Amino acid sequence: MQLNTLQPGVGSRRDAVRVGRGIGSGLGKTCGRGHKGSFARTGRGKIKPGFEGGQMPLQRRLPKVGFRSKIKATRGEVYLYDLENLKLDVVDLTALHAAGLISSQVSKVKVVACGTISRAVTLKGVVATAGAAKAITAAGGKVE
Repeated sequence: MQLNTLQPGVGSRRDAVRVGRGIGSGLGKTCGRGHKGSFARTGRGKIKPGFEGGQMPLQRRLPKVGFRSKIKATRGEVYLYDLENLKLDVVDLTALHAAGLISSQVSKVKVVACGTISRAVTLKGVVATAGAAKAITAAGGKVE
């Protein structure tokens, strides 16, 4: 194989169409662009996506909905009945992650008063709501 013998693959390149060469060619006068309009102009054939000819575009007619908080991924909630089933005396972030109650992205956890707890549990680095803290201390545990 020589550099001067390289050829493109068969069918990979189309022959250039010569436009504006008389009415017999089928692409004379307007050269296949039609009459007037943006597609007939030089360099103006492309319009931006979503443009509807001056009509208010669909993405602007529809209402804006929803919000996704970036903080939400780093916060977690654990219920009292989860702590009851956990069977650990000291509960912290690593213990909750090891138990599969929170994801690895969570950096702050709050214990919520949902269900009951009947054994002493110590919370370290974990916040509790007022009702949850009251239930934990009533069961003989403490919140640090």
